[in-house]
Amino acid sequence: MKRVALPAVLVAILVLTYIVFQTQNNQTTKQKVTGNVTAFTNVSVIPMTSNRVIENQTVVIRGDEISLIAPSENVEFDSEATIIDGSGKFLIPGLAEMHGHVPPTDPPSNAPRYMNMEYVENTLFLYTAAGITTVRGMLGWANQLELKDKVSSQEIIGPSLYLAGPSFNGNSIGSVEEATSKVRQQKEEGWDLLKIHPGLTLEEYDAMAQTANEIGITFGGHIPSDVGIIHAIEMGQETIDHMDGYVAYLDSYTGKELDQKIHELIALTKENNVWVVPTQALWETILGAADYDALREYDELKYIPKNLVSGYNAWTKRLLNNSNFNLENAREHAALRQRLLSEMNKSGVKILMGTDAPQLYSVPGFSIHRELKVMSEAGMSPYEILVTGTKNVGEYFSHKDNFGTIETGQRADLILLDNNPLDDISNLKQNSGVMVAGRWLSRSFIDEKLAAIEASYKAKDK
Repeated sequence: MKRVALPAVLVAILVLTYIVFQTQNNQTTKQKVTGNVTAFTNVSVIPMTSNRVIENQTVVIRGDEISLIAPSENVEFDSEATIIDGSGKFLIPGLAEMHGHVPPTDPPSNAPRYMNMEYVENTLFLYTAAGITTVRGMLGWANQLELKDKVSSQEIIGPSLYLAGPSFNGNSIGSVEEATSKVRQQKEEGWDLLKIHPGLTLEEYDAMAQTANEIGITFGGHIPSDVGIIHAIEMGQETIDHMDGYVAYLDSYTGKELDQKIHELIALTKENNVWVVPTQALWETILGAADYDALREYDELKYIPKNLVSGYNAWTKRLLNNSNFNLENAREHAALRQRLLSEMNKSGVKILMGTDAPQLYSVPGFSIHRELKVMSEAGMSPYEILVTGTKNVGEYFSHKDNFGTIETGQRADLILLDNNPLDDISNLKQNSGVMVAGRWLSRSFIDEKLAAIEASYKAKDK
């Protein structure tokens, strides 16, 4: 009897202890959130820290920062809170346009008439409406740093801006000394990085790179022909945009030799921690020049000035009439680019999402969806594609800010989606609203503003 009674007593004690522990645990995890906060409740969170969905969560934003993430049943609010019901919806980090362009607030005298402050603000809004909460601007203009401050203070609605200074190219740089001095000047002025364009000599490029590495400012963009892809990688170019230089280097190889060179180039890229911004959809658009009428029918063109669209059309016509343009060669280059993108992704090269908007039919924000499609066609999974516009971007800018994932302490850049993008990447096209640095833009607000932009440009066309 004694041997039977002792286990029974122990079981009773354990059960009682478990009940007490659970009661205390429930009491301690029930959190009362007070004050002026915004909260997404009952939402499925895709944190982008890993490939998963966490259901029935509450995400609390205080100011511009995520302050709490917890199961919805464990969170209570007072009357000051703004509640956004996320039932049946999915919350992801905001996306980034890592090779975008921000129009000048003080345009040059020969700039088109549409290039004014209204156009600047509309461009920034178009990015944001599509869920682009961060833009790396890849061509700096005078007074653009002041625009960055106005966006940061929420005087203007727009994505957080990280801006390259005025371009380093064959026209702007005339000597090694000038290259060196302009690196120091742009660092002192507060630009986030240096933009490299074609035209620099090898000596000018090396002077730029050595000075930039010495004083701590990154550089990215194109690969000047005198420099070449291998030397640029070895000199520390942080981003290679448009996969510039890769195709030029590989163009003379075929068969097994091409396979080997691709392998070597990808290994060198990864070894040197170089980021690649493919902007592959832009190349697909150039190929689409053969279907000129289809390009002109892009629905999103209604959100940009007619004169800008006319410029796209004129460029496309010139391309089609250029005897040096060979569509078959262009298709071969596009196929090689797709292969590079696919193999870079499989090899773990760090890829960043970018489209070169608003270049050539790439309407800000909307162009991202065309890039998503091309990435998918290269064999990237929805999660891998999302990483290029969220988690990877946060890692790239980790020396400046905290964002790119849904975690406490991160900047509150968020997209509320109707459907799960991990099931189908095209689900990113339909959002229920966007939060940029803690500011919530509802779907109704976004639609009203888009309609106003469309109406404004229509009125100017009359």
